Amino acid sequence: MFATLPPMTKPGFVVTHTLPLGALSFAVHTWLQNNPHMPLLVITAQPQQALQLEEELTFLSEEQYPVYYLPDWETLPYDLFSPHPSLTSTRLGVLSQLPHVTQQAVVIVALSTLLHRFLPHTYLQQHHLALSVNQTCSMTAFIASLSEAGYRRVASVQEPGEFAVRGGLLDVFPSGTPTPFRIEWFDDIVEHIRTFDVDTQRTEAAVSTIGGLPAYEFPLNPDAIAHFRQRFRAEFSVNPNECPLYQQISQAIPAPGIEYYLPLFYDTLATLFDYLPPKTTIVTFPELHKAAEIFWTDCRHRYEQRRHDTRRPILPPDQLFLPVEQFFEKTNTFPRIDLVFGDHTQAKVIPSLHNQTPGQTPGKSALTACLQFMQAHPASRVLLLAESTGRREVLRDLLQMEHTQPTVYPTWADWIQDDTPLGLMSAPHQHGVLFDNPALCLITENEIFGQTTVSRRRRKETSSDPHTFIRSLTELRIGDPVVHLTHGVGRYLGLQSLTTNHVAAEYLMLEYAGGDKIYVPIMSLHLISRYICGDPEKAPLHKLGSDKWDREQRKAKEEIRDVAAELLDLYSKREATTGFAFPPPDADFITFRRAFPFEETPDQTKTIEAVIDDMQKPRPMDRLVCGDVGFGKTEVAMQAAFLAAHAGKQVAIFVPTTLLASQHYHNFKDRFAEWPMKIACLSRLQSARDSMHIRQELHDGKIDILIGTHKLLSENVQFKDLGLVIVDEEHRFGVQQKERLKTIRNHVDMLTLTATPIPRTLNFALSHLRDLSIIATPPLKRISVKTFVHEYDDALIQEALYRELARGGQAYILHNDVATITKMAEHIQTLLPEARLGIAHGQMREGALERVMSDFYHQRFQILLCTTIIESGIDVPTANTIIINRADRLGLAQLHQLRGRVGRSHHQAYAYLLAPAQEALTPDAQKRLEAIANLGDLGAGFALASQDLEIRGAGELLGAEQSGHMDAIGFSLYMELLEETLAELRNGQSATPTHKPVEIELGVPALFPSDYIGDVQTRLSLYKRLADTHTAEELADLKAEIIDRFGPLPLAAETLCEITALKQAAVTLGIHKIEIGSAIGHILFVPKPPVDPLKIIELIQKYPKQYQIQAGDRLRFACTLQDAAGRLAVIRTLLTKLA
Repeated sequence: MFATLPPMTKPGFVVTHTLPLGALSFAVHTWLQNNPHMPLLVITAQPQQALQLEEELTFLSEEQYPVYYLPDWETLPYDLFSPHPSLTSTRLGVLSQLPHVTQQAVVIVALSTLLHRFLPHTYLQQHHLALSVNQTCSMTAFIASLSEAGYRRVASVQEPGEFAVRGGLLDVFPSGTPTPFRIEWFDDIVEHIRTFDVDTQRTEAAVSTIGGLPAYEFPLNPDAIAHFRQRFRAEFSVNPNECPLYQQISQAIPAPGIEYYLPLFYDTLATLFDYLPPKTTIVTFPELHKAAEIFWTDCRHRYEQRRHDTRRPILPPDQLFLPVEQFFEKTNTFPRIDLVFGDHTQAKVIPSLHNQTPGQTPGKSALTACLQFMQAHPASRVLLLAESTGRREVLRDLLQMEHTQPTVYPTWADWIQDDTPLGLMSAPHQHGVLFDNPALCLITENEIFGQTTVSRRRRKETSSDPHTFIRSLTELRIGDPVVHLTHGVGRYLGLQSLTTNHVAAEYLMLEYAGGDKIYVPIMSLHLISRYICGDPEKAPLHKLGSDKWDREQRKAKEEIRDVAAELLDLYSKREATTGFAFPPPDADFITFRRAFPFEETPDQTKTIEAVIDDMQKPRPMDRLVCGDVGFGKTEVAMQAAFLAAHAGKQVAIFVPTTLLASQHYHNFKDRFAEWPMKIACLSRLQSARDSMHIRQELHDGKIDILIGTHKLLSENVQFKDLGLVIVDEEHRFGVQQKERLKTIRNHVDMLTLTATPIPRTLNFALSHLRDLSIIATPPLKRISVKTFVHEYDDALIQEALYRELARGGQAYILHNDVATITKMAEHIQTLLPEARLGIAHGQMREGALERVMSDFYHQRFQILLCTTIIESGIDVPTANTIIINRADRLGLAQLHQLRGRVGRSHHQAYAYLLAPAQEALTPDAQKRLEAIANLGDLGAGFALASQDLEIRGAGELLGAEQSGHMDAIGFSLYMELLEETLAELRNGQSATPTHKPVEIELGVPALFPSDYIGDVQTRLSLYKRLADTHTAEELADLKAEIIDRFGPLPLAAETLCEITALKQAAVTLGIHKIEIGSAIGHILFVPKPPVDPLKIIELIQKYPKQYQIQAGDRLRFACTLQDAAGRLAVIRTLLTKLA
């Protein structure tokens, strides 16, 4: 049918075969269909070729046969890094499958990966983990097998190779599997196995059996460690006691970079060829000899650089890598097809058909050459391949403008089985091909427009309240300042277990001025908040027994009342403005929402629902959505835009740069491909004629969604019926544009998206001047960026760039000094002479700058040397290393935003912050660098903004005089008091203080035992979350989560949850405290409690011996029960009678 691969017969038979690169995946696909019992191994010269072929074959196969891609470690030879656990898991999963492949299958591997020596395949066979429901296997024995397989015991399972134990539950993420599992035992019998979500830690589906592989590509059991130690001493003439790596392995700690000592763990290593089924046929890309020589030259060079380090001796390359001669000898033991890329008798390369400037938005003229080419081949059926559904719709629109109507096909099989002359589909192919038999012409966007958008190879994609986020105690470290509502600012010294009156309980230990200490019971955590203001080291600790704290609170409250009145005035003016109330979502909106290709995170769902709710109100929406880069803010904007456009209103989307406008345009076209909304882009890239046409259609109401830069704010851009404005990174716009946006904000719904709000924006959002939503939950399995703070070092830069370029990636180097940037470029070129480098900075002409950014985006060069102009740059998934020179001169928000330029794909990303020696840095610069390095976790944007508050000294809401009061009582308490005062002024009466919940002392143990939840930070976090629940539903959800994660509640934990429920019931009755002694209990009420006094009188009259009133605000009651259940029942009954 197609120009397929030649038939192969016996090992050692080698044939050279010529075909166009664009035809390769089709040829492999056809060959596998014709040879159902002969697997293929395809060896590419470069890693990106392997990834591209995998995507194309996955598309064509439609799961008819498996497509295996064996990834590299993504490290350099003799590197000090180890591969990410997910990479190791994928590698082991593929290696374990290969010996058992008997049917049609294709294995794709880059030469640099294949030249590594591998662990023996017998090791994987002998160390396979398996467990089934109803199997008799003690948890202790299974834990021992996990430990022997190298699994790491952690508090909470997040990555492959980890396990956690909680009572009768065990969580494990087996290597080689896509999901983790939660296993429940009854005695020594496995009772339940369920999958669970690593983000929420909640269980999902039940399964009957699980399997797993070792956590590493090397063993860490006692025999293997002894073998390693013996081989290490025999191999190297150094003192092992001076080698950190030797010491770490001796203690069963996997040292970083240990993969390059693999021969010391085994008697012999294997090659990938040892894993292959005997009937495998090998296909090789051109230029393998050249790629192998480059690989070996690099290995020898790095070996010579590092061989003399006595603290870390290294093995010679031939022990770790396959020599070139041996590689080709191995390939000769299988049938082999050596490819040459060029024209074949039945398949020919399609010439470039475009005549446009790279980066320009496709226009009507772009298809002229393509249509002429089609006319020149009238006998061929033509299939146009777009890179995405949205790009497919762009092509369809352009063809329709030329009075050409293509048929859209969802799959390759649908097209092949049909006979229409012109088809259109989305596919990952990047090279077209002209087939003779049958007569088919496949044309990609690369031929038409001269570019394709970079393939977005991503990982597949707990709700955060903005107020609790900033007040959370989860990140609390020993020595951090905290605010106790009664005693003022003190230092947290840890969580302590104490026994008083034979009752065990946990307490927070706080230290105050003069070294005085208090112990705060975990039942009183509602009185504690983080102190966020100024330098934590200089926090103004209060003295116990002094009235200074009371005076400061009193003064702050007086000032806060004035602030609240002014805020309320602004708020009421905003509320009084009338806008458009959008209709509620209908079936079409639900269909659009369900078409989101990833699972919505809980934060995304909460934010989307808040936006929809805002849009249905008659007052204009003004919502700020803060989410880390790549966390799904754009999807929120898309759903809001759909709701507005579906209601007949126009949508304007403002972005800070032209390229970002172009990228948003394509993303929106992609997402809205199946809907009749018209989307346009207005920026410098459009010609004057196209811009005029867009403006006219906008004025006539023919455009539903317009995306653009500040050009949208021009007087000559007139909307017919604007209903929604979406602003991406408002702080990147100039003063004039911001003022213009302010006038728009008063009349239409406004949605602002940002990765890190500046502290003033954060303050206003938290004080309800603007509504705030936080998206802090990362997309599923996103890998956080590894961040390093280091002095400037050429060797470090060279190493980091080599590592990135070796895996086919790209890198940013940020040098924020235009005067010396050219000199820096020359220096970088001397470090990496073979690398292609471009320069981008703000003093370049706009056209030249756009061209450089576009070329980098389309991988025309590998390194971009730039200034902070990339801060709000385009999404380049292949760029996964950033080096920031003089990072100490940049703000925290800037550093976070710049780091967000990398880490947007499935690769481990790296950020290197280069700064002078620590003693040369200012204290603020030290704190900024420490903050960005410590907050490597995903979703750190909001936390960074709050840390920016700490470093700057909190800032003011409406005037400089407020910062003093905020410094005195801390940002968290300041905001809490402001909320109370706002509520009080709104209602025209004193609000019930939110910071005086009920205290209950029953004299019984109420805590999470350490043998139930072992991790202190986890316990502290759950205590705080429990204290912050306000409804029965919230408590039930949290209780279910705890049981799900840690197993059935022990009695003390059950008592803790029951007391929390009683607090919720008591607060509505105006009860301040409940306590029970040996035989007598007391209930203390707040002044003027909302409880019905007749019910108290009725109780006393009916049971005079059991109930009495004391001192006006105290109800005394008898209770002789000593056990927890009995005392809880007494309180529960009493509260029911008072309700």
